[in-house]
Amino acid sequence: METSVSKIVQLSEVLNYLTPEEREQAQEILRQCLPKWSPLVGPQLEAYESPADILYFGGSAGGAKSDFVLGLALNEHRRSIIFRREATQTVALVDRLAEILGTREGFNAQHLIWRFPGRQIEFGSCPHPGDELRFQGRPHDLLAFDEICHFLEIQFRFLSTWNRTTVQGQRCRIVCTGNPPTTEEGRWVIQYWAPWLDDKHPNPAKPGELRWFSTIDGKDVEFPTGKPVKHKGEIIIPRSRTFIPSRVTDNPFLMATDYKKVLEALPEPLRSQMLHGDFQAGMEDSDLQVVPTTWVDAAMARWSEHGKTGQMDSVGVDVARGGRDKTVIAIRYGNWYAPLITYPGTATPDGAITSSYIIAVRRDYAPIHVDAISVGGSVIDHLKSNGIHVVPIVGSGEADLGVTDKATGLLRFVNKRSQIWWQFRESLDPKIGDNMALPPDPELRADLCAPMWTLTTRGILIESKEDRVTETGAKVSGIKSRLGRSPDKGEAVVYCSINTPKIHPSSRNWRDRMPKTTWRSA
Repeated sequence: METSVSKIVQLSEVLNYLTPEEREQAQEILRQCLPKWSPLVGPQLEAYESPADILYFGGSAGGAKSDFVLGLALNEHRRSIIFRREATQTVALVDRLAEILGTREGFNAQHLIWRFPGRQIEFGSCPHPGDELRFQGRPHDLLAFDEICHFLEIQFRFLSTWNRTTVQGQRCRIVCTGNPPTTEEGRWVIQYWAPWLDDKHPNPAKPGELRWFSTIDGKDVEFPTGKPVKHKGEIIIPRSRTFIPSRVTDNPFLMATDYKKVLEALPEPLRSQMLHGDFQAGMEDSDLQVVPTTWVDAAMARWSEHGKTGQMDSVGVDVARGGRDKTVIAIRYGNWYAPLITYPGTATPDGAITSSYIIAVRRDYAPIHVDAISVGGSVIDHLKSNGIHVVPIVGSGEADLGVTDKATGLLRFVNKRSQIWWQFRESLDPKIGDNMALPPDPELRADLCAPMWTLTTRGILIESKEDRVTETGAKVSGIKSRLGRSPDKGEAVVYCSINTPKIHPSSRNWRDRMPKTTWRSA
């Protein structure tokens, strides 16, 4: 059903067909009827009227996206919150709302809340992982994320939990705006709205088309309709999603300026991203990214489900440390990696159970490489006590003596973690690599492209998973802080890439040849 606002906006389009005198009289009547803000005819009005529970209104810069969420909060919702990743970024939103209203009356600058009779608009931010917890238990019928690609996926999903109301008849919805992601950390947005944004999606959706999804066992599952479904005794109600593209050409106010020329002058791929809203335009890797994105993409493009040949050569395991972490088992046959096997941390509560999962899939006496720190130690002990060839991986331990990088033959490694990650990089190198084939997996792609490296006086140092404190007392963020989760899949695959000679149980003194478990602090 159309809102009164949209009807008035559409009526204003008829003014072009009136005489000057009639137009002046009609404009005066419309000025008295129109609210402080009304949507532009075109994509903005389409987004305004969209029935989607979760809407992404985005694409190019200058598409009047921020105005859109402010207008929704003003006209359609009682209790709204508009997020930007950094608190300083909300200043422009507050200033724009003051411009629309013509006053700052009702605004509490200390708490960043604007109160009106019958409604409230709050401005929030989540600059660091975990900041989303500050908003736990605070329901809003409108949750808006301005520049969604700047947010971590876990932040978005957690905050979305509180999109609800107790007011009968009040609609609840989540609205996201933004340009295409320019970093690997923002690519989760393409996967979340894959039917619209991923050009490889098997069942693409049209702009504005509704699709229904729900999270089942930790994965998004698409349903044909929004009708309730039963899963494991629980009733699940899928929520609708859609994407509506915005362009600077849809904004007559900016088109009257030179802003379009500014976008046209940008270098590629930024020009395609900001001017055309191209979500497939390439992103620039950091010079310090360990594994180039194009190498990972090439390895995934080589993969086929029938590519397995020969015997199983290696198993890599990253054991869950609790919380949102996953236990991941990676398996390799020569240069072909099998689809990853994952278990939620709750399904692998101890070493015995985790070991049973590993033993069930291991074949051909393949050595099993397990992170030895923390909970991995129990898994190693259980495997070893059962005569299974297990190789403990101590990332903070010393690199192999005399091992250097292949490209120069001069660079050594600060620790074992740096060595195995760099050697995995070399296995993907199109010039000196082994034509590795990786299973297509967006989360694995993000994990492998996340780590950064630096060159120290001791050699190559790969970024750690956890935050760490330097000798000078400075805090250095790890991969988990940037991704908002542990890179479990990437770690398992890197462990699996290690070439360890097999030990056949029939060989003499095979137990003595088993690697000795060594323990070091992380």
